[in-house]
Amino acid sequence: MATDLQTNSEPSMTSMVSGIITDFQDLIKQQMELFKSEVASDLRKTREASAALAIGAGALFLGGALLCVAVVQVLGWLVPSCPIWVFYLAVGIGVTGVGAALTFAGWRQFRSISAKQSVQSFEENLEWKTRPK
Repeated sequence: MATDLQTNSEPSMTSMVSGIITDFQDLIKQQMELFKSEVASDLRKTREASAALAIGAGALFLGGALLCVAVVQVLGWLVPSCPIWVFYLAVGIGVTGVGAALTFAGWRQFRSISAKQSVQSFEENLEWKTRPK
C-alpha cells in the first residue's frame, strides 16, 4: 500500500560523521579562544610587572642618589676625623644591597609568569581529541 512508508528515525552515517566533524571543529575553536585568553592574561601580567619594576628602579635610583649624598654629608659632619670616601663606601654598599633585594623580587615576579602551562594544556587537549580509540 501507498500508506506504508518506512521512516527511518536513525540518523544517517553521513550526518553522524558530519556532526562529529562539526563538534570537533567547535572544540578546537573553543580551545584556541581559551589559549588566546590565557596568553593575553600572561601578557597583561608581564606588562604590569614591567611597569612596576621600571618605576621602582627609577624611584630607587633617584631617591637613593639623593639620600646617599645626604647621608654621606651627615656622617662627614658627625665624624670629621674620618675620610669622606669611607662614608661613600659604606652608603654605597647599603644602597647596593637594597637595590639587589628589589631586583631579585622583580625577577621572581617575572619568573612566576609562565605560558608553558597554557601551551601544555592546549597540547594535551589536542592530543586527547585526536587520539584514535
